Amino acid sequence: MLGHRELTMQDYGEILRRRFWLILICAVITLGIGVGLSHVLPPEFTSQTLIIIEQQKVPAEFVRPVVEEDLGERLATMKEQILSRSRVQPIVERFGLFARNGNTMDDRIALTQKAIGIKPIQSARGMPGFFISFKASDARTAQQVCGEITSLFVSGNLSQREQTAEGTTDFLKEQLEDAKRNLDDQDAKMAEFERKNIGKLPNAGVAVGNGMNIALGNPNESMLTSLSGQLNATTQSIERNEQNETLMQAMIAQQSQEADQAFAGNGVVSVDSMQDQLKKLIEQRKQLQLQYTSSYPDVVALTHQISDLQHEIAENAAHPAPAAPVAAVKHADPPQLVQAKAQLRALQDTVAQEKLQQNQIQQTMKEVQARIEATPQIEEEFKQITRDHQISVDAYNSLLGKMNESSMATALEHRQEGEQFHVMDAPNLPEEPTFPNRFVFAGGGFGGGVILGLIITCLLEYRDTALHNERDIFAFTKLPTLATVSFIDGLPQPTARRISWSPFSKKQSTAEGTNG
Repeated sequence: MLGHRELTMQDYGEILRRRFWLILICAVITLGIGVGLSHVLPPEFTSQTLIIIEQQKVPAEFVRPVVEEDLGERLATMKEQILSRSRVQPIVERFGLFARNGNTMDDRIALTQKAIGIKPIQSARGMPGFFISFKASDARTAQQVCGEITSLFVSGNLSQREQTAEGTTDFLKEQLEDAKRNLDDQDAKMAEFERKNIGKLPNAGVAVGNGMNIALGNPNESMLTSLSGQLNATTQSIERNEQNETLMQAMIAQQSQEADQAFAGNGVVSVDSMQDQLKKLIEQRKQLQLQYTSSYPDVVALTHQISDLQHEIAENAAHPAPAAPVAAVKHADPPQLVQAKAQLRALQDTVAQEKLQQNQIQQTMKEVQARIEATPQIEEEFKQITRDHQISVDAYNSLLGKMNESSMATALEHRQEGEQFHVMDAPNLPEEPTFPNRFVFAGGGFGGGVILGLIITCLLEYRDTALHNERDIFAFTKLPTLATVSFIDGLPQPTARRISWSPFSKKQSTAEGTNG
């Protein structure tokens, strides 16, 4: 009556009681099939090992690892490399894997690759390790092949990390050599530019004279103003000293005239007067030596006069001469006149030095003016050279630092103190096959039989048109039931007009005639 009316839980219970044996028979049959398959299918033994990933022993703050690729991606890459034909075929040939049923080498390699399992262990801190498993028809073979695969992963990880570190170091060495050659070229260019533009570069100094130095880092107008002020001060000093020189010359001329007149009035100079004059000159030199050194012009001049006068006194004492005209007698200048002449010579030397300094300042101003005109172009060239040089220096220093880090990381990998795969659990020798699991096959067969029985029950109930209770009668007649007569065994039954065959119930075979 399925589909003819809405069923209740009581209807489902009655259906289950009517079809119980059908469902049970289906379950028993499929249970037997499952158990039979578990004994017929070839067994598979699974050997498994656990690999723990140990981090490098030296903290990353001291030695930065070269290999920083995500562990999951690196493990996937290693899996593809290890499961390649070149790696798997020797294992297949050594252990004779999947040689039954006339499989070709390609089929055997494909089956071996499918039998290898890799399961990462995920945690909150990343991937601490992974499982490696292998399925084979023999327990010992599964264990041995799992050990071979494990060894390939451990050695492959060490080899890959060493190759990566060495390749990185070699690459950085080549780049560092190129950067050094580039830096040497930039140094040579800068040195050549500085040689050609001595004193014209920014922040360079210009020597003016007397230890003075003007920084070209200041604005050009300030430089010219400073030089112009020095030139004006020097010019004014020259004018003052020239005026003093003129006055000094006039004073010396007057004193010389007075000395000549005094000498002409006295006539012949006696030895006593010359000795008196010698004493005065010696006293005057002593006074000057208290203030100046022996190389001072006035001191040198007095020394010459004293020497000449001493020589003249010695000659007069040895050979007294008769009186001579005044014009023929050589007389010494008075001390005041000697001092005035010394001051005049000092003024003349000062004026000469100041004029030389004036010429130097004027020449420097011309040079600065020329540099001012060439400053934009020189600064542009200097900035370009400096920028290129700084870029080369930064690139070289950066590569040098990376090279040092890579060298330490490579040494760490060679000493096997970097990240390693550690076999925590060796491949086990399985005692029971993992496939087929007889309990799973039995449970699956029984469950499948129950489902099959329920499906057959639904189909039979859907095609069943017999009336089993009052709800069925009301569903067909839409009339209430006045009374029900129980089934009495032994009474003659009317012959059914049509037999409905059913292997599970006698009532169904004559249901239509009885209810009719």
